[in-house]
Amino acid sequence: MTKAKPPIAMLAELTHRCPLSCPYCSNPLELTRQEAELSTEDWARVFREAADLGVLQLHLSGGEPATRRDLEDLVCAARDAGLYTNLITSGIGLTERRLRALDDAGLDHIQLSLQGTTPEMADEIGGYRGGFARKLQVAEWIGKIGFPLTLNAVLHRRNLHQLPRALEMALEMGARRIEVATVQFHGWALKNRDALMPTKAQAAEATRLVAEARVRLKGRLVIDYVPADYHSDYPKRCMGGWGSTGLNVAPDGTVLPCHAAQTIPHLRFESVRDRPLTAIWYEGAAFEAYRGTGWMKEPCASCERREIDFGGCRCQAMALAGDPAATDPVCVKSAQHLDLQARAAAHAEADSPLTYRSAPGKPATEPAE
Repeated sequence: MTKAKPPIAMLAELTHRCPLSCPYCSNPLELTRQEAELSTEDWARVFREAADLGVLQLHLSGGEPATRRDLEDLVCAARDAGLYTNLITSGIGLTERRLRALDDAGLDHIQLSLQGTTPEMADEIGGYRGGFARKLQVAEWIGKIGFPLTLNAVLHRRNLHQLPRALEMALEMGARRIEVATVQFHGWALKNRDALMPTKAQAAEATRLVAEARVRLKGRLVIDYVPADYHSDYPKRCMGGWGSTGLNVAPDGTVLPCHAAQTIPHLRFESVRDRPLTAIWYEGAAFEAYRGTGWMKEPCASCERREIDFGGCRCQAMALAGDPAATDPVCVKSAQHLDLQARAAAHAEADSPLTYRSAPGKPATEPAE
């Protein structure tokens, strides 16, 4: 058993409710209903427990966290617990008055999502007419109030050509950082691989553009980059290593090592309703399952990269190889790597319609003709 260090960050998924219907949403296919969400008091307790555990950064996410009418109270509770707060938002549901209230409550930072750099692209992907215009307005209010801003641009086959403009928009909005995140195929994105998978050429071009922009914009804009996973030779270091640096709390209080962990069927997940967060982090079976390197099979067990990428993503190994302890097929050392490359190329050549993220309790929707 590997002795865990305290986590640095916690993602609080306050709700699965969201006005957008993004087809790459990383939330599970079965979304939590409003009546099952943790109360204001429960979340406040969890924030205190997180601070006691050693968490420094709290990311308030969803769904769309602005759908919670108690968002200001939750920010106050996090501030009182001594946590640095980052609001991850689509901007929909935020007004200047509410942003000022969040500022008064102690909110430290905002991450604003961008589905496209034109109204047509952004509104098509988000499934929300007028969403692009609202984002621009919200960005203006954020700048006026003085919140530090990160722009989160999720890119895929349909909008990767807009990367240069996304970088320009980040500068125009006064963002300090942009996350150039090529879509990762979990949750709803897994249902949309034939619609969203970038080509290998697109992936290579995105990597080139990011490298060039990092040099050109050094000192003006920090660029975080999540490359196209399926087209890589080595897998991502998912979550910095399972159960090593961060944890997620779902809207109903379920504590997870990562967004997609519930796709691994044999894992048992505990809730903050039933057990303290510290006990779950240090003793929870789900967190211990793939912590460190002791669980690894070959070729990971003897690989020189085993403490660099930790064998890749456990949830992706489950989805692609049917075994969460297998080497992530993205890795060139996996016996399934070449097959994955071929499948990625086939997905990239397909032309399928988008299946949009549904609201909790409602079926997924296809785009209107």
